[in-house]
Amino acid sequence: MKRFPFLFIFFLYSVVFGTNAAEKPLIYKIDIKKEIGSTTWRYMQKGNDEAVKHGADAILLHLNTYGGTVVHADSIRTLILNSKIPVYAFIDNNAASAGALIAIACDSIYMRPGANIGAVTVVNETGAAMPDKYQSYMRATIRSTAEAHGADTTITSKGDTVIHWRRDPRIAEAMVDERVVIPNVVDSGKVLTLTAQEAVKLGYCEGIVNSVDEIATKHLGYKDYRIEQYKPSVYDEIAGFLSNPALQAILIMIIIGGIYFELQSPGLGFPSAAAIIAAILYFAPLYMSGMAESWEILIFVAGIILLVLELLVIPGFGVAGILGSIFIFTGLILALVNNVNFDFSPVASQDISRSILTVVSGIICGFALTLYLAHKIGSKGIFRRLALQSSQEVKEGYIGVPERLFEMVGKEGVAATILRPAGKVTIGDDDYDAVALYGYIERGEPVKVVKTENSQLYVVKK
Repeated sequence: MKRFPFLFIFFLYSVVFGTNAAEKPLIYKIDIKKEIGSTTWRYMQKGNDEAVKHGADAILLHLNTYGGTVVHADSIRTLILNSKIPVYAFIDNNAASAGALIAIACDSIYMRPGANIGAVTVVNETGAAMPDKYQSYMRATIRSTAEAHGADTTITSKGDTVIHWRRDPRIAEAMVDERVVIPNVVDSGKVLTLTAQEAVKLGYCEGIVNSVDEIATKHLGYKDYRIEQYKPSVYDEIAGFLSNPALQAILIMIIIGGIYFELQSPGLGFPSAAAIIAAILYFAPLYMSGMAESWEILIFVAGIILLVLELLVIPGFGVAGILGSIFIFTGLILALVNNVNFDFSPVASQDISRSILTVVSGIICGFALTLYLAHKIGSKGIFRRLALQSSQEVKEGYIGVPERLFEMVGKEGVAATILRPAGKVTIGDDDYDAVALYGYIERGEPVKVVKTENSQLYVVKK
């Protein structure tokens, strides 16, 4: 009984203070302080999921970036616009290019004194502006982002309708296109970048602040609040790096090249090891993040098996080879698409196009690299040691093929498999690799050996 007062006091303390803690608004903070890319896109995805899981009242993006890839900026922008939790941007220093697009998507923008936002022109790796078709897409994207925040309409005394945008789409467009002229804001020939004071004046900043606490207390009205921060793990960094489309295309190149060279010299060697490692690096982060499902990986594996069977077991290149190629191509694409089982309704068309472009570019570059290496191996340069250089002359006693094959010339037999044009023939009690010299030869048809080359018999229909 003596313990009862202490238990009662502890219960009251837990109820009062525990309830108060639970009632405090929760701000979930995500730092984006590097180039916009696959890694920051992963930060946003994981951070948003964690915010929803913890029941956050607001998400705060702490921005300091000079930009990055359009594709990942667009993905982050779309996630923010569709978020059920209000998302606020705190521009610590810079929100340039892709960073500006992300900030404009947020419900409110707050800037530190001396911070800047703008300069959203699409540029290439050298910093030169891309052709107008790229700028046109970005102009439309940033306009629609600004328009998503709505507008107020008023009717003048003359009956005219005046639209007052919360964020003027023309100002957003001027951040992309140097040809846009806005009186007293930007002249022709200059891409718009706003200081903190200019952004407040033009409705692109809700307040100039020095800290996150000032945003929470002064602008969001939280007298007391909790703040949690998304902390990326080492795996997040690695997965983000491996999810880069350029790296994924390179991994596809290695997969295709490894498969080709391995089929040229069957057996587990360096090409197969390279292809297997590249496939693991390609699928593993996608599977762990929930993008790739087991059945999509199995489609890819089934394609490899069919292709190997077609090239090594089933002579020629027919249905199995075609299906194998389709399965490989499909598996690589589906792994990049964020579908749920066989439901593709949530997948945007641009995501599918992006996945196809990544895979196709990887396959094309893979074939190009394969042809280049096949031509260079054994020649001068760094590839010289990858092939046997010495020659083995017949006069020295070296024989390239068994002498028995030469004895087969002129003999007759039957086709043991379909020759289209390669296959097997039976002569006497033995089977031999053979190639139809003209057209295809059906199984069971009589054949005659006319010559032998490269350890193969060349036959014609009898």
